[in-house]
Amino acid sequence: MNKKTIIAAALASFMSFAAHAQVANNPQWLDNAIFYQIYPSSYMDSDGNGIGDLPGIVSKLDYIKSLGITAIWLNPVFESGWFDGGYDVIDFYKIDPRFGTNTDMVKLIDEAHRRGIKVCLDLVAGHTSDKSPWFKDCSTGDRNSRYADYYIWTDSISPKEQQKIVVRHQAANPASSTYGRYVEANAPRGKYYEKNFFECQPALNYGFANPDPVHPWEQPVDAPGPQAVRRELKNIIAFWFDKGIDGFRVDMASSLIKNDKGKKAVSKLWNEMRAWKDKHYPHCVFISEWSNPEQAIPAGFNVDFMMQFGLKGYGSLFFSRDTPWGKRGYKPENEKEYRFCYFDRDGKGSPKEFAENYGHAYNATKSLGYIALPTANHDFQRPNIGTRNTPEQLKVAMTFFLTMPGVPFIYYGDEIGMKYQMDLPNKEGSNNRAGTRTPMQWTKGETAGFSSCTPAQLYLPVDTENGRITVEAQLKDPASLLHYTRRLTALRHQQAALRGNGEWTLLNKDGQNYPLVYQRSNQGETIVVAINPARFKTKAVIPHTETLHKLLETGKTAVKQANTGDELRLDGFSAVVYKVE
Repeated sequence: MNKKTIIAAALASFMSFAAHAQVANNPQWLDNAIFYQIYPSSYMDSDGNGIGDLPGIVSKLDYIKSLGITAIWLNPVFESGWFDGGYDVIDFYKIDPRFGTNTDMVKLIDEAHRRGIKVCLDLVAGHTSDKSPWFKDCSTGDRNSRYADYYIWTDSISPKEQQKIVVRHQAANPASSTYGRYVEANAPRGKYYEKNFFECQPALNYGFANPDPVHPWEQPVDAPGPQAVRRELKNIIAFWFDKGIDGFRVDMASSLIKNDKGKKAVSKLWNEMRAWKDKHYPHCVFISEWSNPEQAIPAGFNVDFMMQFGLKGYGSLFFSRDTPWGKRGYKPENEKEYRFCYFDRDGKGSPKEFAENYGHAYNATKSLGYIALPTANHDFQRPNIGTRNTPEQLKVAMTFFLTMPGVPFIYYGDEIGMKYQMDLPNKEGSNNRAGTRTPMQWTKGETAGFSSCTPAQLYLPVDTENGRITVEAQLKDPASLLHYTRRLTALRHQQAALRGNGEWTLLNKDGQNYPLVYQRSNQGETIVVAINPARFKTKAVIPHTETLHKLLETGKTAVKQANTGDELRLDGFSAVVYKVE
């Protein structure tokens, strides 16, 4: 029997999804990429004002490099009104003064590149701040202005649509201004403008895929205004690519064109952008916040996320129903909804929803691009939340994130198990997202080494558990989550089968939930991964191989080999990575 192969006939009774090598025109570096997402206000403060900045990030690039990171993604750093954490952009061509200058950004790019680290920025393509010069100019009503049709205005709203209007600045709680579609402005340009999220975020006019004849303000996508906005978008991208930026994560990527059923028009837009990018900047990447890989990747994105919205499955793995994102929209009477998340100590969950949806999306996009499974991000809770709060549990979760196909994204601080902090006050539009945007915890102390400011000046509070959840403490502990994460990233870089384009096959038999067992293979190399996030012991039988060589484990695991199959045994909170030899 071939030592490199698991018997194909034995796999016939297994629930499996196989994926094959990427063949699309993606930059080579993506296949071995490991991203690190940084919320800039919260990573490192260099000037003692309690808010992170670009020089602070530069000072920590050696640490980032030591994690095995090959690329970073920064949340918005452009000049902002700071009503929505930087996602209300005033000037796309200027770094916000709180972070530094354009020169500071170029220095960050240069220093990162010197260490072999790519740099990607966040592109808020669908809207601006109402403080943007574009919007102010457009509001004047000068029809000969460059920005006259950069936004969507109307003087009339039908009675049916009156309920969708936000009466500007009248909300008792500013966060409530996410309600509705139109904002009453009473500007010379028009009485109402269309918004995307908060009232201070007017939607840019990319046009309407199917303009309603009753709504004369709905311009088609080929009208002069929408075409001018497209050119502006391309100019922004080129401006930063020319300064050395390696890519963009595009916020709300599917929302640019209105009345676009099936996202056909916006897909065409991004395919045009991709063709232009590949011609002029072939080494750069587009990453979408679309969360529907089967639409986003054929639309031209190199990477799309599977996460808290869109394609279902991520939540059933990580969002316990007694945590904020697990509660959202949950109706116990709905039998189709998951009741227990899979990565929970009680082991009552199922990987079925994730496996089926992920497997289908992966097979549909395997020749075009990559699916990203982030550890967390600025918009949803961290892995350390509720009863999933020990290093042992978090190591099991990190094993999953760093051995799956696609492009992994580690959210800053997850490598040391930073906590999602419950019930923090709203900060710059964060609402309950504040708990996942807290300062990076470098050392023990009242400000955790993030800043020289007083604790009261901190952007958000820290919780180091008396110094335990810090880089300083975990560097000293060989058994820490930080060191385990480093071993995982090193293993992913070393083993071709674990890289982004390696094949993936789920080996769980129908109805067997724990442990989660899957196979990765690439370039004649085969690896088997088994993961048990539950507190109890469990086992699984996989088709027989001659040798399973253990590369890495957390917890206690063992294998019993026989002619009929190999029995993998895992204690509670355990995970293991085997190489088939």
